[in-house]
Amino acid sequence: MSIVVYGIANCDSVKKALRSLADAGLAYSFHDFKKLGVQMPLLQGWFDQVGWEPLLNRKGTTWRQLPEAEKALAVDAGGAATLMLAKPSLIKRPVVVREGRVTVGKMDFNE
Repeated sequence: MSIVVYGIANCDSVKKALRSLADAGLAYSFHDFKKLGVQMPLLQGWFDQVGWEPLLNRKGTTWRQLPEAEKALAVDAGGAATLMLAKPSLIKRPVVVREGRVTVGKMDFNE
């Protein structure tokens, strides 16, 4: 079984997800997109599975601090991708890829 958790190491939601995986005895790898970045092919794959809207974190500090002109870009997948690639903190966390299936913001790994 292949599980990759994408997120930011100091994010509480990511920490909770990693703890849940460890508690369940599931092996995983972690991709810190603050340090390692996110490339468009990966982001596009997520968009293809879950859409861009669930991936755009409009509740976090990064979104609130964006100028209105930048927020206005988030009207379609292209604009959202531009924002997320420039500021990975705008990606809702955690993004979990398990056996090719993408989930966003979920902690239940016993499915």
